[in-house]
Amino acid sequence: GEDVKPFTPGKAKEIVMSLQQPAVFCNMVGDWPALHWNAKYLSAVLDGKTIRFRLGLKTMDLVPQFETRCSYVEATLEEFLAWSCGQPSCLSGSFSCYKYSKYWAYADYKYIARIFEDKPEIFQDIRWSDFGFPGRSGKESTLWIGSEGANTPCHLDSYGCNLVLQVQGRKRWHLFPPGDTSFLYPTRIPYEESSIFSKVNVANPDLKRFPEFRNATAHVVTLSPGQVLLVPRHWWHYVESIDPITVSINSWIELDADHEARVEEAITRMLVCAIKSAENPSDGDVWLNPTEVEATSHEINLQYLNKAVSAYFQCRTASVSEQARPRSTGAEQRTSASCKRKKRDVGREPEGCRLLTRESGFSTFKAEELQKIPFGPHLIQVSPWSQETSLMGMVGVKSDGRDLLHENEGGHSGKLHCTRKQSVMSNDSETPAHQMDSDGSPNPSQTALSTNDLLDCLVNPRVISLVAQLLLERTRV
Repeated sequence: GEDVKPFTPGKAKEIVMSLQQPAVFCNMVGDWPALHWNAKYLSAVLDGKTIRFRLGLKTMDLVPQFETRCSYVEATLEEFLAWSCGQPSCLSGSFSCYKYSKYWAYADYKYIARIFEDKPEIFQDIRWSDFGFPGRSGKESTLWIGSEGANTPCHLDSYGCNLVLQVQGRKRWHLFPPGDTSFLYPTRIPYEESSIFSKVNVANPDLKRFPEFRNATAHVVTLSPGQVLLVPRHWWHYVESIDPITVSINSWIELDADHEARVEEAITRMLVCAIKSAENPSDGDVWLNPTEVEATSHEINLQYLNKAVSAYFQCRTASVSEQARPRSTGAEQRTSASCKRKKRDVGREPEGCRLLTRESGFSTFKAEELQKIPFGPHLIQVSPWSQETSLMGMVGVKSDGRDLLHENEGGHSGKLHCTRKQSVMSNDSETPAHQMDSDGSPNPSQTALSTNDLLDCLVNPRVISLVAQLLLERTRV
């Protein structure tokens, strides 16, 4: 007979929409055809189609390796596999200019609907309906293919929560709760709508420049094939591939809180574009992330702000009307994966607003509610790192969910925390030494404020949230 999944779609959706801490679902996708989507299979399906890869240096720096600091090549998956397997350079195409020993490569954030547009039947290989989202498939998902060391800088997503399926290889996730935002030194440079980056390289933190990072609490998990990670709303995450080849598939689940977040993002965009566009281009500050096509004009940004505000109030009205009617069992909250990036379409309202009700929002998650979550072998908490876990190494979970995978201390999984501990012990000063005068006071010549310093204050998430509230109150009046 058919395998019985540990959670019904309804229960899985309840967990996804209410749980405010990261967790790993096990034994939920064993019958998904997408589990066969290893890089070799995808190479055959794409049949010579080129995709864009981001390349970064494997050397560890104190500065995050943002996308603006990476190189890019157009290549086939076949060439990527030849390069990562050490085959002759004549088989690796554009990769031949980059030594595998020095670089990692990442085909990240590939819309499945776009790269497989001529093979729509493949969308059904991904069945998010098992998590309570009927109709959501590969068409609303994105694909990530990387080599060992490939990573995503620490950031939080402004919109939605995230479901991530690991298909091939393992990835290590370092997650930080929303309450740690100030410890992670948020910045909007490089600018990308919906992503707030951290200035800290969490894998090798510079505690002289970012002393508050020592107060951050990392939740660490190694995600293995067949597991699905839930990343709740506004959780920071740094992700790194730890096996030679990794393949992941994710889908963002839109929440009703996203409508206010879109207003905040519109305000942020207006400020960043206005101020950065006024700078002298010869300054050479590459501030726009490669995912953003261009710096849009003030007029376009103002249109987007008005559309976001209008959509916010329309959805509030729709939510009130929905609550006044008997709940329909047939209604389904379904949105497009395109709401994560490239959401600025000033000609229409954000998708899915009429379907969002209060039930998808996040309220304060009380301890007694947490106790109702069915944690166990099929749903495993991603716990905070502690001194106790460091004695046995970081903890991951096997794909069957029955045992814990322990890795030796000093191995890759403990690197973040060992580095942090050493830095904390050796650096007690809150101010970088090179910015101090001989009498111990800050050196004015080294503390000249830049445009980016000003922006970090102006578009700090706390400031933008307050501005959005004031703006919405003004509009309401």
